[in-house]
Amino acid sequence: MTENENKEILIYSTTWCSDCKRAKKFLGEQRIAYVNIDIEENPQYITEVERLNNGMRSVPTIVFPDGTILSEPSNAELAQKLGLQTVAQRKFYDVIIVGGGTTGLTAAIYLSREGMDTLVIERGALGGQVGMTQMMDNFPGFDQGISGSDFADRLVRQARRFGVEILQATEVIDISKEETGYLAVTTRGEKNYGCKAVLFATGARYRRLGVPGEDALIGSQVHFCATCDGAFYRDKKVLVVGGGNSGFEEGLYLTKFARQVDIVEFMPQVRASKLIQDKVATMDNMKVTLNHSIKELVVKDKNKLHKIIAIDRANGTQKEWDYDGIFIFIGLEPNSDLLKDKVEIDTTGFVVTDKTLQTDIPGLYAAGDVRSGSTKQAASAAGEGATAALMIRDYVREIG
Repeated sequence: MTENENKEILIYSTTWCSDCKRAKKFLGEQRIAYVNIDIEENPQYITEVERLNNGMRSVPTIVFPDGTILSEPSNAELAQKLGLQTVAQRKFYDVIIVGGGTTGLTAAIYLSREGMDTLVIERGALGGQVGMTQMMDNFPGFDQGISGSDFADRLVRQARRFGVEILQATEVIDISKEETGYLAVTTRGEKNYGCKAVLFATGARYRRLGVPGEDALIGSQVHFCATCDGAFYRDKKVLVVGGGNSGFEEGLYLTKFARQVDIVEFMPQVRASKLIQDKVATMDNMKVTLNHSIKELVVKDKNKLHKIIAIDRANGTQKEWDYDGIFIFIGLEPNSDLLKDKVEIDTTGFVVTDKTLQTDIPGLYAAGDVRSGSTKQAASAAGEGATAALMIRDYVREIG
């Protein structure tokens, strides 16, 4: 096969194709860069897609730098091509950690250094939410700051250096207590692994607007990661929803590509720090609108964003805004569904633990963003990971 001269992953897709959205979401979750080519907006590439597929107009068609071509691949096929480990080497471990973010990887480092066989299972990108952060300026020890992706990569390398086994693109579908007293972790595909203790460190996901039109546009013109999708909006106009630190930080990042980046906040005042507010105020191509809510994303012409309907909450006036894309940063929801019928969950869905970070089930611990009372900061996530590891170490030693 002819090698991809640009040394980039190319995805030939359309906006209406659900498999295209799934494939792009998979690559985005793994923090793998790609170039998307919409063959409807760029019809000159239709002939190329047909050539690559022996006359068939199949999408998505994905071309890798080594010349490999995958047409309409499953997530499993993508994982195999990318060399991601999805099946563990053993059937039993001292500790299994569900979630490969800052909390999970920090715990894995501590546990492995204690001599415990440790398995980390992550369904998305290793490093979690922090890997999608443009720059971390407040993590101790990095006086000049560090990019989220670099920080995540360092965590992964450090964990592997200490012998931690890591599964990627692998979803856990059940955690249960066995008659033996040990815990069982089951992944999609019916792989079952036993262990003495589990750390549930699945983090949280981005909250959605919940308005008409949103679902149809997710992955095409509605996004939750500026680092992943900002490059699609070169010289275009985008709207950022959310006036917290994330909204302002991601908005600043988007100015690298978009000609205009506006921020809208639901409340009468923003929640971002003064430092980052001052940065935004210096940008000629950024505007902040307060006290407005998004009512609807109007979709037309094969699932394309036509306009945004907003409401001025001060007087009820309805407005129509024109943007090429929208990025949403309005908070997090815990990834706790797996435990909702098993352990205590608070009113907002976060997992309740005791002071040792143990849940109602002996041997099952929770830490990081998914835990009730956590502070949702990278430094505290690492701290909780270390604390959980020490608590789990003592528990495993006690049960023998």
